[in-house]
Amino acid sequence: MAGSSSIIVVGGGIAGTMTALHLQRRGEQVTLIDRWEPGHARAASTDYNRVIRAISGRDEFYTRWARDARQRWLELQAESGQNLMYECGCLILATEGHCHWEDATADTFDKVGVPYHRFSQQEITARFPQFKADDIAYALYEPEAGLLMAHRCVITAIDLFKKAGGLVKRGHVSTDADERPMLDGKPLEADVIIIATGAWAADMFPRTIKPISAIIGINVLYTSTPDGSDAFDMEKMPCWIDHGQGSFGIPSSEGSGVKAAIVIPDKIDLDNDERLIRRQSLNRTRSYIQRRLPALAGEKVVDSKFNQVILTPDTHFVVDWHPQHSNVLFAGGCSGHLFKHGPTFGDFVAGVAVRDYGTADRFKLGARKKLSPKESPSGR
Repeated sequence: MAGSSSIIVVGGGIAGTMTALHLQRRGEQVTLIDRWEPGHARAASTDYNRVIRAISGRDEFYTRWARDARQRWLELQAESGQNLMYECGCLILATEGHCHWEDATADTFDKVGVPYHRFSQQEITARFPQFKADDIAYALYEPEAGLLMAHRCVITAIDLFKKAGGLVKRGHVSTDADERPMLDGKPLEADVIIIATGAWAADMFPRTIKPISAIIGINVLYTSTPDGSDAFDMEKMPCWIDHGQGSFGIPSSEGSGVKAAIVIPDKIDLDNDERLIRRQSLNRTRSYIQRRLPALAGEKVVDSKFNQVILTPDTHFVVDWHPQHSNVLFAGGCSGHLFKHGPTFGDFVAGVAVRDYGTADRFKLGARKKLSPKESPSGR
C-alpha cells in the first residue's frame, strides 16, 4: 500500500497531526481535516503546556512508549528549531496510605531502566521547598521528565506535515445512521479514513465509541509567581503529580505562571458550552494551591483553561478498525495521557493504517473495565 493510497485523517489534535505526519513521511497522500484552525482553543491538545513523564504504574508498555516519545520529541525539537520540550523533571508525590501506583511505578522503572530518585518527606522539603509535604510518604523524582509546550507542538507538527507535502483542510465531518463518515452531506471517500476527533468521537460513533468512553472536564488555573522570586520557575521547580489529591501541575514556563489542575469529573456539551472554568473548581484549585504550595497563597490567578478529556474505563487508547466500515480506523481514546506519547502513537497508528501490522490487544474495541491503581497506566 505504501506510496499509493489516499488517506484522510479527521481531527487536527496531537493524535491526528502526528498520525498524518508519519503517514505523509511514509510516502502516502494524506489530507488532514479539522473543523477549526490548527491549534484551536476547543481542542484537548490546546493549552500552553503538558507534562511528559514515564510513570505508568505496573504498565511497562506505556513506560517504554513514554521513553521512546521523549527521544522523538527531542528529535523533532532539533529538526524544527522550536522549543518543544523542557526537561525540568517531574516529582511524583506518594500520599501516605495510598501509594499503590507509585510503588508499582518504582518497580517498573527498575525493570525498564528509567532514571529516578526516591526522596523521603524530609528530602522533598530540602530539595524542593516550594512543596508542603507533611502528608507525603515519599516521592519519586524523574529527572528526564518535564513539560511539552503543547500548542507549539501541535503547530510545529502541522508545519512539518505541510512541508512534507500534506494537505490541511477545514471541514465538519459527521456520520450517518450507519456511522459512516460524511463531509458536507456526502460520504468521505478514501482508501483509509482515520478518526482522531478526541472527545467528539463519542457522539460521532454512538454504537462503537460512546459505550466505552466518558467525557470529563479538566479545570486548570495559572497562578502568578511571587513578586521578585524565581522559585517557581521551571529552572528551579519540577512538574509534579499529586495523585492522592487528584492533581498535577507545571512550574512557570516562558512566563505562563504556575499551572495547577484538579481532575474533577465535570460534564460538558462539546458544541454549546463555553470553555470557562467553573467557580466551584476555581475555589477547590485555589485551596489546593494554598495547601500544597503555601508560598503561592494570595497570588493572583493570571489565566485559566477548561479542557475536555475522553477516557476509556481502563484508560488504554483506542486504535482499531470500525467493525462495519473496513477503511475506517479509530485513533485516540484517552487524551488524559495521550499527548506525551504523540510521536510514538502517531507512528504506531500509521503502521496499522497501512496494514504493516495489526493493533495491540489493549487498543481494540470491545468491553473495557476499570483497572486497579497498580495496573492502571494513569492511576485512575
